[in-house]
Amino acid sequence: MITESKGTYERLAETFGALADPTRARIVHLLLGEELSTTDLAPAVGVSEPAVSQHLRLLRRLGLVASRRQGRYVYYRLDDDHVAQLVRTSLAHLAEERGDG
Repeated sequence: MITESKGTYERLAETFGALADPTRARIVHLLLGEELSTTDLAPAVGVSEPAVSQHLRLLRRLGLVASRRQGRYVYYRLDDDHVAQLVRTSLAHLAEERGDG
């Protein structure tokens, strides 16, 4: 039996907790394909720019997204290929459950 440290499981729960929020899940999904700013993300997820910034702050703290500044804009991208794979696999699973895949 493989066991990890307690801290590993806490970090795992934090990651799943972050993705359990529908707005954050949508943000991560949108960032799978391209870099986007809060200005791009806000209308796409249907919340205000400050709300998107709060979600991105948590995702950045967990190491799931990274940012870069270009002029007055900050662009975000997914910074963890494992999370990208997890999201893609989960979406494929849901599509299969619905009979879409």
